[in-house]
Amino acid sequence: MKDIKFYKLAIFVNALVPLALLAWDWRRGQVGANPLDFVTRTTGTLTLVFLVLTLAVTPLRKWTGVQWLIRFRRMLGLYAFFYGSLHFLTYVWFDKWFDLRAITQDVVRRWFILVGMLAFFSMLPLAVTSTDKMIKRLGGKRWQKLHRLTYLSAAAGVTHYYLLVKSDTRKPLAFAAVVALLLGYRLFASYTKRSKPRPLSLTQQSPR
Repeated sequence: MKDIKFYKLAIFVNALVPLALLAWDWRRGQVGANPLDFVTRTTGTLTLVFLVLTLAVTPLRKWTGVQWLIRFRRMLGLYAFFYGSLHFLTYVWFDKWFDLRAITQDVVRRWFILVGMLAFFSMLPLAVTSTDKMIKRLGGKRWQKLHRLTYLSAAAGVTHYYLLVKSDTRKPLAFAAVVALLLGYRLFASYTKRSKPRPLSLTQQSPR
């Protein structure tokens, strides 16, 4: 138990390091010629990183047999939402100054904004229902079904990134490949689980 607490503390601290570095670069004026674009892209990339880490927990747990890895998934998912919120806030506040009309026009006219909104708002119910109290209220099965929205958020996130980038698409394609691999693993695991023959009950077994 002490090791779990230590690892959680290590994740908590290290997940905030990129934000601290971003703040440090901003303070020193080392955020490029377009600081708004730098912050937007950095927070967006961090959102995808933590979404990928969240999706990677289950395969790693099954491949390694280290069952306690599952205890870190919720924290990683919340950090994905945290950086996604910073990404969203950077856009609506510093880019659009809470101009709802301008934001609406952007959503209608620019596909990558629409897909980005889908990615962010699909994370909202995940964050709201991340507490133990909400898990008990929803029930384990309903909670698990709801949290499959993580797949939608990750897929929409990499699509948003790809549509945003105009020339060098290597990073969004790399993210897309990793997300596709992680989601493909889940589809394969689900298929093999359904296709496994069920053991016959006593009434179904043929007499010897």
